Order: sequence, then C-alpha cells, then structure tokens
Amino acid sequence: MKQSQARRHAGGVRALAALCALAGLAGLAACASLNERDAHVRPLSPGLTAQRVTLVGASGPVNAGVEARDLARVRAEGSGAAFERHLGVLAAAGDTQLLRGNTAKLLIDGPATFAAMKAAIATARQRILVEFYIVEGEGVAAEIAELLMAKVAEGVGVALMYDSVGSLGTERAFFDRLRAGGVAVCAFNPINPLERPGHWGLLQRNHRKMLAVDSDVAFTGGINLSNVYAEGSFGSARRPKKPPADADNQGWRDTQVELRGPVVPALAAVFSQSWTSQGCEGALPAAPAPRVAAPGQRVIKLVAGDPENGVNPTYKALLRAIDAAQTSVQLTMAYFAPGPELIQALCDASRRGVAVALVLPGRSDVTMVLHAARSRYAQLLEAGVQVHEMTEAVMHAKTAVIDGVFSSVGSSNLDWRSIVGNNEIDVIVLGDDFGAQMQALFARDVAVSGRIEVAQWARRGLGQRLMERFARLVEPLL
Repeated sequence: MKQSQARRHAGGVRALAALCALAGLAGLAACASLNERDAHVRPLSPGLTAQRVTLVGASGPVNAGVEARDLARVRAEGSGAAFERHLGVLAAAGDTQLLRGNTAKLLIDGPATFAAMKAAIATARQRILVEFYIVEGEGVAAEIAELLMAKVAEGVGVALMYDSVGSLGTERAFFDRLRAGGVAVCAFNPINPLERPGHWGLLQRNHRKMLAVDSDVAFTGGINLSNVYAEGSFGSARRPKKPPADADNQGWRDTQVELRGPVVPALAAVFSQSWTSQGCEGALPAAPAPRVAAPGQRVIKLVAGDPENGVNPTYKALLRAIDAAQTSVQLTMAYFAPGPELIQALCDASRRGVAVALVLPGRSDVTMVLHAARSRYAQLLEAGVQVHEMTEAVMHAKTAVIDGVFSSVGSSNLDWRSIVGNNEIDVIVLGDDFGAQMQALFARDVAVSGRIEVAQWARRGLGQRLMERFARLVEPLL
C-alpha cells in the first residue's frame, strides 16, 4: 500500500535529523540533561504577582485598574486559589506579559478546523499569513491554495511559509503555482543550501502550525495542511468495531484553537520575525485595525519556541506548572519522549497526591518515539500515574491542562526535537472556563483509550523490552 505523504514527511525529517545529529552527537549529548527543574521557582504572593504581571490589550499595556478587574474576572471563574498559584509561577519565572480581551475556541480534528479556517480566509480584508510544517499539494491544501489565490485577486496580501523537510513530498510545482498566483511563498531552512544562502540547517525545523487573518482571527495547534485530517478521529467522530491496521487510513485525533483578540497580531508578529530572519522575499503587508479590539475575556500567554533562544519555553512552563500542580495534571501528547526531568516531575506530582493522567498514542506514524514513550511506563505506573493509549485513531494532539486553570494548546510535542530543535508556537490559556472545556475533551479521549495496567505491562514480551531500551538510547535524536 502506498504510504501517505504524512508518513513520508515524518520519516524523512526524522531520518535527516538523525543523520545530522550523528555528525554532531557531542552537541546533542550536552543537551541530554536539561536540568530545568533546578531553576524552577515558587509562586509569588498575590501582591507580588500583581506587581510582576503586565496585561496587554489591542493598544498596549493597560492601566492598573483594568488589569486588576481582568484578573479578578478570571479568578471569579471558580478556582481562584489555583489561578493565583499558576499566575504566580508564570510571574516568578519572568513570563510576565499576558494578553487580555481574547476568545479561545477549541476545534477537534481536521474537518472542524478546516471549515473554520476557510470561513476565516473568506473574511480577509488586507492580510493572510500561513505557516505550517507540512503543506501537501492536494486535497485540503489544494482547496486552501485556491482560496488564498482568490483573495490575492481581491487585493489581499498573502504570505505562506512551509518547512522544507516537513513538506519534502510536495512537488515544487504546487508552490510555484501559488507564487504565480501572487502568494509570497518561503521555504524554512531550504534543504538545498544554495537555494537561499545563509539560511540552512537540517536540525532546526519550523514545526509551527498557524493561520492569521488580518488582526481578527488566528488558528494554532497540531493540525497540518494534510489529507490525514480529511476525516474526524474515532474518538470524537466515529468508532469502528475494529480499527484499520494502517495508521494512515484512520482519522487523526488532533486539537486546534481558534483565537480572536490581541493574541492575533501577536501571532502575526511572530510570523513576521520568522519571515525576516529567514530572508524571505516579499514585504509583508500591514494588517488593518481589528474589527473588535477586545472580543472576549480570555487571558492568554503566547509562547514562541526558537532553538536559537534556548530550550523551548513551552517545555519550561509545563515543567514549572507540573511542579506547582496541586490537584490534577492531564497531558495529551502525540510524541512523548521528554527525557528524565519531566518524567520525574510527573512522578513527583503523583506521589504528592496529584491526579496525573496521560493520553498517548497506541499506534503512531513514528514508531520509535512510541517505544521511547513506553520505555518510561514502568516508572510512571509505579508512581501512580495513569497512562492511556489511543489505538482507534492516530493521536497527534499536543495539549495540557493542569489544576483546571492552566491550559496549553499548540505545536510543541514533549520530545527532543520540540524541546531543543524546532521552532514551535503554543498558547497558554488561563482560567476555569477554558480549563473545563479542556478537561471535558481529555475525558472524551480517555473514554476511547485503553488504560495500561501495572500487571499487564509487567507481562510485556522481550521484543517490546528490547525496542524500549534501544529507543531510550536514541531518544535525544528523535
């Protein structure tokens, strides 16, 4: 059976990254212990937190009265003490700038996401920015390409950035047609070092998934412009009696978030920085003023990971939030091979009475990462962590919800590529209201996943154990 582009892309990037990593193994080995927990901080008191936090709206930082009112509104959603604790952890770590006046809407799987993205593109007045790790040349990507070129014909400026390794299987003619249609197109770190001299590096990939329309609406999460998302996942749309043997023929379970408010121009600014630093051709058009300056009440932290700036800040924020957790930690993760620090943080949280639960893939397009995750199960289970594997769909989401008030959605996996090698983009949404939606989604995923039991796992075969040991050895290359 012909492999899908998604599998070719995933296999291609992992193989290329592994080859380069072998050449520079000493550098990666130096990263083998992040030691981020050594620098984790205790939450500040509410008074000190208020002094260290800056709320930013459509026109910049707001005054103290507006800031106090907004924080009080989030606190009043329910778990005020938990909100104060996690806000204090962010502030004490220096993550002080938060964006106010936003909305955040969860989108489950490809069909809902693509429908929302197409509707947003149709409303564009002046600018559309598109950034995806994988852009395929057919199916939904071709449909969106047609919409983008139609908007160019209406006078809208459109720019698209794709990853040259992630989109390795896409024919150049697809991108040439977009350029001919007036879309500014740029390949991140081209594979050919002569294509754009000075911008080359196989180990640094752009794993972000983002669409921003004017200053009004944006999307981010785990979903690529790929046909593997053409149907919904079994966990949230359909549940066959027997799952297909081929992972590529299943619905993929993923999460995206639709954002409105000041977070949209903030996302656009991250895109603009990447476009400029990559030396991409074409000036980006200015965006119009937002139709609504503050369309909602969500308080959001935008987190942009770039390996040139060190360890992915989403990883560090998650590590600190887990260390601060008092009631629950719920992670849904496509690629889970984070190294010992985060595993120990999960175990420590469970042992101090926090309900820690994971939903991980039971089948994957990158098998070695699956084995690397399983190499940690015994340690996690012994500490009381609940581990669930999803087999009825390919789990590709990258989300977390901690104490019901700290929620993360984006492109960052908990593997070494995301932690130290990729450009990533995530949002941290604070508050009970969004946290309750995240917890409900997590419960749905648990309901269609199988729990790994201690006794069952102890009986696994020698072959599985050997694969785990090998995966652990090569974990920093994954």
